[in-house]
Amino acid sequence: MLYHVRMDVHIPHTLDKAEFERLKAEEMDMAKALQHEGTWKHLWRIAGEFANISIFEVASHDALHAILSGLPLFPFMAIKVTPLAHHYSAID
Repeated sequence: MLYHVRMDVHIPHTLDKAEFERLKAEEMDMAKALQHEGTWKHLWRIAGEFANISIFEVASHDALHAILSGLPLFPFMAIKVTPLAHHYSAID
């Protein structure tokens, strides 16, 4: 199943800078691993925002939820998920 996911990150000003840097590094490592395995199909930064648009391919809603809720920055994210279906006019 394919999903369009928008993630907006809202870091509280009270979060320790070193902790924030650690979380960002862990997030990057996890994102790269998921991309290499083919689960995180596409990842785009939204210009001018601490946000991204991503495409995930997973077996179920529950599988996507497990991935998203396991992201190190998840506690600071507002996430919008849109399930995708193949379009009849698509050539692929």
